[in-house]
Parts: sequence; C-alpha cells; structure tokens
Amino acid sequence: MAEYSPIDTCASEFDSYIPYFYSTYEDENESIVSEKKKVIVLGSGPIRIGQGVEFDYSTVHAITTIKAQGYEAIIINNNPETVSTDYTTSDKLYFEPLTVEDVMNVIELEKPIVGVIASLGGQTAINLAEPLGRRGVKIIGTGVDAIEKAENRDAFEKVLEELNIPQPEGRAVTNIEDGLAAARKIGYPVLVRPSFVLGGRAMQLVSNEEMLRHYLRTAVEIDEDKPVLVDKYVEGKELEVDAVCDGKDVFVPGIMELIERTGIHSGDSISVYPTFSVSNKVKERILSYTKRLGLGIGIVGLYNIQFIVSPSEKVYVIEVNPRSSRTVPFLSKSTGYSLADIATRVILGESLSDQGIDQLYGNEKRRWYVKAPAFSFSKLRGMDAYLSPEMKSTGEAIGYDDNMTRALYKALQASGMNVSNTGTVLVTVSDKDKKEVLPLIKRFYRLGFDIEATHGTSEYLRKNGGIKTRERKRISDGSNEIPEAIRRGDINYVINTRDYGSVDMYSDGNLIRQCAVENNVTVFTSLDTVRALLDVLEEITLCVSTIDSSGDGAS
Repeated sequence: MAEYSPIDTCASEFDSYIPYFYSTYEDENESIVSEKKKVIVLGSGPIRIGQGVEFDYSTVHAITTIKAQGYEAIIINNNPETVSTDYTTSDKLYFEPLTVEDVMNVIELEKPIVGVIASLGGQTAINLAEPLGRRGVKIIGTGVDAIEKAENRDAFEKVLEELNIPQPEGRAVTNIEDGLAAARKIGYPVLVRPSFVLGGRAMQLVSNEEMLRHYLRTAVEIDEDKPVLVDKYVEGKELEVDAVCDGKDVFVPGIMELIERTGIHSGDSISVYPTFSVSNKVKERILSYTKRLGLGIGIVGLYNIQFIVSPSEKVYVIEVNPRSSRTVPFLSKSTGYSLADIATRVILGESLSDQGIDQLYGNEKRRWYVKAPAFSFSKLRGMDAYLSPEMKSTGEAIGYDDNMTRALYKALQASGMNVSNTGTVLVTVSDKDKKEVLPLIKRFYRLGFDIEATHGTSEYLRKNGGIKTRERKRISDGSNEIPEAIRRGDINYVINTRDYGSVDMYSDGNLIRQCAVENNVTVFTSLDTVRALLDVLEEITLCVSTIDSSGDGAS
C-alpha cells in the first residue's frame, strides 16, 4: 500500500496542510481521508501531440461542478503544466502516474462511494476504465460496456448495423496477409491505423499494396490483441460534433465543419462553427445519427463523433469517441453552453431536462468562430510539415467575427501564421493536384503575387492558365536555388502536395518543407487551406482598396 506525503509550500517553517499529495516509501500516510462522499476524476496525463491542455479544460470544469454539488472532488493527474494540478482547483490532488497500479492505490485509500469519472481526461483516462472496472471500481458516467461498443471495431460495426447508420467500408485485421486481402477487396486508397489510439497516431493514407505491406511490417504492432483498421478512403467534407447524452435524451450544442477535406487529421484542420457549406438536410442527418448513437452505445456524459459528407450528400460516421474531446473548449466558448459542466451534472445523475435543456440542437450563433491549429515544426526536429491523418499540431487559436473571412484571418494570425498579401508563391504539386491548383494560382496572380514553380508545375501553369511563372530547378537535379531563395526571404508561401501516401524523407518536397519551416516561411500541403487563405487575402485587398478610394488612406 502506498503512503502519501503532501507538498510542503512553507519549506517546513510553519505547520501546513496542503492537499497536494505524492506517493512515497515513508511509513506514515499524511493524506487525511474524510467521511464526505467523494468523486475521483482521472486527468489527461502528460501533454503531447494528440492530447493537450484542451482535455484539461473538461477536468477542471468538472471539478467545479462536483464541488458545487456538495461532493469532495479529487483529481489524479501528473502534469505540472495544467490547471488541474494547481492544488487550489480540487479538494485533493494526487500527483501520480495514470497507471492502473497507482490509480488503484489512491482509490483504495479514498474509497470514493460515488465513483470514478474516466471520460473527461481524453484517451489516457478512458483506457483505464476497463482495467479499473475489472477490479471492482465503480466507473460513473459512460461505463465500460459503452466504451467497448464505441472503441472495439467489431462491436461498433454491430451498433452501426443495428441503427442503420453507414460508415466507410473497412475491416479490423490481425495479420499482414489479412490486411492486404482487405485492402484489395475495399479498393485503394485506404486509411490504415491501429485501434485504441488518440491523435491518429501511426495513421496513414496508403495507395498501393507495396506501401501497405511496408506499413504493416514497420509502422505498427499487429496481432490478435492489437488489430489494425483498414478503411476505404472517402474523399469529402468532414464535420464534427460534441454532444451530451443522459441515457434518455441527447443535446448537441453545435456542428463544426472542417475546411480541409478528409485525409487530414481533424486536430490539424481549421474548424468553423457554425457550418458554412452543408445543407439543412445534411445537418438533420448528422443530428439524427448523433442521437441514435448516443442512446445506442449507452453514453452517459460527453461524446464526440466525426462524419464524412460525400459530394452526393451521403453522411458516413468515421468514429465515435465516448469521452470528452479536444474541441470541447472551442465549442463551449463558441456556443455559450458549458459542455463539461452539463456533462458532469448528467454523470452525477441530473438529466438534461432537469437542467432545462429540452432541445436536441442548440440555436446557432450569428457570429462565426474559427479554430486554427498551431504547429511547432521548427522546434520538433525531424517532423515533416506535411499534413496527414496523423496529428501534428501542438496547440490552437480561436478567431471570431460577424464576417467568416475576418474570423478566419484572426485565427490564422493568432496561430502564428505569417499572413502576407504581397510577395512570391513557390508552387510544386503532384500531377493529381495540378488541375485543382490552377484556379488558386490564378487568384494569387490577380492579387499581384509573383509565381515560381518547379518544371512540371511551371509548364502546366503556363500552358493551361497563361500564368507568367519563373521556373526553379529541382533540388534532385543538383540545384540549390530553391533553398537559397527561401533562406534569403524571397519566398512568402510554399504550396507543396504529393501523391496519396508517398513518403520519402529525402524527396524534393520534404527538403523544401524542411527549409521553409527552418526559415519561418508558411507551408501549405492542403489546397483547401490555400483556398481559405486566398479568401482572407482578397478580403484584405478589398478593405485596403475601400479605404484608399474613400480618401482615408491619405492620413
């Protein structure tokens, strides 16, 4: 049995009792156990790509609600850089690793009669629900069976089938040959990823059998206990909801639409509330699926669902996360509904209707809210700046305005992007993207930007768009002129795309991206993000020309 000592904030000068504890090998336990009814909340653990301080938001708000309901609120977490590990946040804080053994030691000491909440600390916390449940711990809120239904591929597919909800065709495989057979049946390109992970870790978009075989051999562990998911890649719009279910009713405060299409992790995409390009029919379908899934899985508290909308407006479910998500703070601030508070009250037994929430969907705001990812590529050596299904962002920023483009501009600037409305654009894109990039480059050209490109892209832009383009020699041909131009500050934006799933750390594209990151030049690997930037630049140009024509610019 572990013994606990408090952090001494007075350097032993005075007697003090600070309810901030760590386990020791001492003989005396200094944590005073009260007779109050207790709730233990599992935190989110160390901050890393895929799981950041956004998850801590839910933990902190839950603690406030638990205390207001008259319970003793206890946190187990081990990250000194979060608000939840400020000892003034909870009634008691145990600064312990989020492992089964360490968490069980605290539970055995405190004996929380009310129970333990595992659904507010992201994937780290929820992965503890099943082993804790097996040891007789009372998990309140979304239970172990519901978590299994959402995160076990076979169980989740059965739920979708029973509820008549479509998802992209896919299979969970436990060996390499089954993986190859599944991909042949489904058809390339496919999305592959290990199950039970956060942040799309080790997720890749694969376009052929050779790449898939290499992925299954080198990128992941694959066996009976660690299945790999092989899904058909459906290109379309991606949307996302955070919702609360009380076992009888469901509440969805808002629907978020991602600017980048499928194939880029939602945490690396620009997210907009309310939606800007989908029909009411699509929104009604999303709300219907959200309600059916919350009740069908057995969620009690927060959950997150990601959707794909095909060009024909067919709605597919990508996944259901039976826990709080990284978008909870964004959606709470945007809609005005404190999701973590609402969900915690539900977990403690207060229904949505008892809280005065009697509608499925909240009233949409008239103002636009945009969440833009922030990246730390210059600080994380060796990380490729190419956006993919595996999450790479390390933070986020929010912009809001009555005008969507201006909200987007604020978010981009706040996230650290250099937004320049003049200069030079370097373009080097794959053959599959040349047709799509042409109208975008025409818009840059009309704004007065100089256009530079590698041979294939340059030739395409001149022949098909009549765009005056300066051709730059390729790095692989022995030229150093592109890196030199980037280092001199001659390039303002780099637009670079590649074929599905192709990865080569020594390719021209990779070397260009690395050089751009090192020299603080903005890199775009998604044409959807480029399109959004152009909307911003055209809005800036319009505002400047309006000021100039009014004569105000003379001052």
